[in-house]
Order: sequence, then C-alpha cells, then structure tokens
Amino acid sequence: MAKVIIYPTNSLILSDLVQRFGHTPIAMMEKIKEKISTVGVDSPPLNITAEEPKLGLKYAAVEVPAGVRGRMAIVGPMIEQADAGIIVGESPMAFGCMGCARTNELTKYLIRDRDMPLLELDFPESDDEGQDFVYKIAEFLKSLPEKTEEATE
Repeated sequence: MAKVIIYPTNSLILSDLVQRFGHTPIAMMEKIKEKISTVGVDSPPLNITAEEPKLGLKYAAVEVPAGVRGRMAIVGPMIEQADAGIIVGESPMAFGCMGCARTNELTKYLIRDRDMPLLELDFPESDDEGQDFVYKIAEFLKSLPEKTEEATE
C-alpha cells in the first residue's frame, strides 16, 4: 500500500478514490483532525504550537507571508512522507479549495520535485472526460507497489 499525496490536499473525492484502490491518502483533513483533537493545542483559531512557525520556515522563507508558512508547516511534512502523488489542475472550488495561491504553487512544486510516481491531470468538464479521469486515476493507483519500503522492512 502506497502513501499518496493528493492535490488539492483537501479533496474528499481524491481521498476516497485513493482509499478505494487500497492505498493511504495523505490529505489535509486527517492532519487538521489531529491538530484540533490534540490535547494542549488551543481550539481554533489559535490551533498552532510555538514550533509550527519554525517548521514552516523549512519550506518557505521568512519573507513569505505567515499564512503560507503556516500552511506549509502542515503540507510540507505530508509531501515528505508520500510514496506517490496525484495533482488535479483547473479544479472548481467545490473539488477542494486550498485557499492560498502561493501555497498552492509551492505545494505543487514540492510534489513535482520529489522523485516518486506522479499523475497530473486536469479536472474533467464532461461526462466522458469524467470517466476518463477516474480511469486514469484507477490505472495509476493499480500501478503503484502494494507495499511501501517501510512496510517491507
């Protein structure tokens, strides 16, 4: 089973597809759940620890807006643990809006920069394109190894 980073990182549709084909989606929803259910972290909007802004500096320079660094403190480690990735471009807001154009560009860049299997496609605009979209994702997911290196060691 591969760990698959999805973009947009909060797309329920992509997360569900990855799970249906036996892999683990690396998605924002799980990370946010961990953050808000962790004892010692104040409830939103103060749901960060003192270490997270420092972690964000690993992915974005100090001159970058704080929101980008804050998002990258969550998204960066997700990218690092991925075995594969799926990037869907030109998607509508309802598919999984990430909310920050600079974070989006940095996220896609870091995913592409990893040496791992990657599928990039645009969001479908018709029923036929939708079927092709799901088919391409299914074939990509079927082509991934059954087990990660960590699982085989």
